[in-house]
Amino acid sequence: MNPLLEKFDTPFETAPFGLIKAEHYLPAIQEAIKKAKEEIQEIKNSPIPTFENTIVALDQSGEKLNDISSIFFNLNSAETNDQIQALAREISSLLTAHSNDILLDEALFANIQFVYEQKEKLTLTEEQKTLLEKTYKGFVRNGAKLDENQKQRLREIDRDLSQLGLKFGENVLAETNKYELVVSEESNLAGLPDAVKEAASQTAEEKGKPGKWVFTLAYPSYIPFMMYSENRELRRELFIASSTKSCKGDELDNRQHIKDMLRLKNERANLLGYKRFSDFVLEERMAKSAPKVMDFLHNLLEMAKPKALAEIKELENFAKELDGLEKIEKWDFSFYSEKLKNQKYEVSDELLRPYFKLENVIEGVFLTAEKLFGIHFIENKNIPKYHPEVTTYEVIDTEGNHVAVFYADFFPRAGKRNGAWMTSFRGQKTVKGKESRPHVSIVCNFTKPTKTKPSLLTFNEVTTLFHEFGHALHGMLAKGNYESLTGTSVYWDFVELPSQIFENWSYEKECLDLFAKHYETEEIIPSELIQKIKNAANFQQGYQTVRQISFGLLDMAYHGTDPSTISEIFSFEKEILKPTSLLPDVEGTLMSTSFSHIFQGGYAAGYYSYKWAEVLDADAFEMFLEKGIFDRETATSFKENILSAGGKEHPTVLYKRFRGRDPKPDALLKRAGLV
Repeated sequence: MNPLLEKFDTPFETAPFGLIKAEHYLPAIQEAIKKAKEEIQEIKNSPIPTFENTIVALDQSGEKLNDISSIFFNLNSAETNDQIQALAREISSLLTAHSNDILLDEALFANIQFVYEQKEKLTLTEEQKTLLEKTYKGFVRNGAKLDENQKQRLREIDRDLSQLGLKFGENVLAETNKYELVVSEESNLAGLPDAVKEAASQTAEEKGKPGKWVFTLAYPSYIPFMMYSENRELRRELFIASSTKSCKGDELDNRQHIKDMLRLKNERANLLGYKRFSDFVLEERMAKSAPKVMDFLHNLLEMAKPKALAEIKELENFAKELDGLEKIEKWDFSFYSEKLKNQKYEVSDELLRPYFKLENVIEGVFLTAEKLFGIHFIENKNIPKYHPEVTTYEVIDTEGNHVAVFYADFFPRAGKRNGAWMTSFRGQKTVKGKESRPHVSIVCNFTKPTKTKPSLLTFNEVTTLFHEFGHALHGMLAKGNYESLTGTSVYWDFVELPSQIFENWSYEKECLDLFAKHYETEEIIPSELIQKIKNAANFQQGYQTVRQISFGLLDMAYHGTDPSTISEIFSFEKEILKPTSLLPDVEGTLMSTSFSHIFQGGYAAGYYSYKWAEVLDADAFEMFLEKGIFDRETATSFKENILSAGGKEHPTVLYKRFRGRDPKPDALLKRAGLV
């Protein structure tokens, strides 16, 4: 028996991880594809296509396939190995072919088109109109109107792109895992806090190097070293290792993969009648067009760059005065920034860490969600988990009704890619009056506990947890009929609003008082320390803004340029980043080859959305500041019009319904100290 093909006999029909073996995935996917094809055939056999028997039936088809695929690919990101990665390549090809079989099916599209052309005569709700529009456009935008030769080429392109994306991610993970900075002499640890040294010693033991200290490219190891190590040469070595991932000309090099992906994406866009891939993507975004995105980024750059240059000058003067350093290099930036911040605001990560024990911060986000939205989190150890470090919860409302299942996975390990993300094992939908509630997960790479200390987060890790939890709320509070329109199934430049607005609470005393207490003394974080956090919030905000803009510009350049003109990735990146360059270039370094957001994730021609959504989040949070950060009326409106609404209506309509007007940039510019 294959547990993936059986009805999940688990709490809330959660994935039965304890029963699943790697060899179960491929046959389960093959069987689920077969079943999904039968469902599609039934839709095509409808004598008279209707909204229900065609559009709704299509949205509800392939349920088992979706469930199995979600389980598999979430594990490929969070708990992978060589066997899973090999399976991912095979399964990805099968799923891509199956998706194309549906989207390029002439008879199926004819039924969809028949319903679409009757739309003015149909009595549909706004949600139903959106589903009809999205379904029809989805087919057209994925080749339904192409001739047979073009369809065959589209299939080949999609197959190759799926493989290239997987290979790109595998290479970045392999590069991250293989590097170690081994320190044998304690004198080379000067400046590092005891907790960082203890963690490095523990890593060394785990890697069979007792008596030494090992630092890796995992963020909780890399970032503190760059921030505190007084050994400039070792900072340089670690920086170079991090900044040359997958660009060394070996088997893990991603440069050719990037060029191949760009060529294929552009060809795909051309096939569908678009000049560039960015034109294809942005047609279904709030921003609408590449010129509008570029104007947005350049206007921000114009305001942020003078501030950023002044910040760099201040840092150079500080480093020269402190250590006689004549020129700041990229491996010096975090080190001197942390010292300068500490001097200016008397606040540092090491001063704050004791107040941010991971378990307390988790409790803090739960309490914040409870006060805002009336939901409660109850740990449920009967829910199967894919790794012992994962914690599982049931989410209920104030009446005790089941809301969602929530998985939390916080620490780095060899099988997990770097970074932090929210994902779902199952979305929310209502079929024939029966509602399926979502199964949502957040995956992070936070500071691990050591033998003597619990996991104590940096403030940046605290805001990251709030950020990902905001995404999770978007998924958990979903309320609608059609899974393709619920939760995070929204325009890509709208999806960051729930995550980024939730970060704001982590700066507010009323929220911090709920959970920020010293892990040893239980003392609530002092008011003066909270004020210092707020005072330091704009520290080097010009630099950070320019940095984010640089990623957005690089993304738009890659996906808005004729790829045949990109002969060499090093020189292309350097040229594009020149207007945003604030520190001396380092020969041989490259960020493109590990830019997973746009070459492995879903942010191609969409990285700008982080800054775009900041306008929305700052403007929306102003309303909470006016009414009270825990004002239930405002929170209920945000829940109903943003979090629960998903993609039922255009985001502009939803935002105006919450805010009472279109968003204004004033709050963001003020918050970032740019005006």
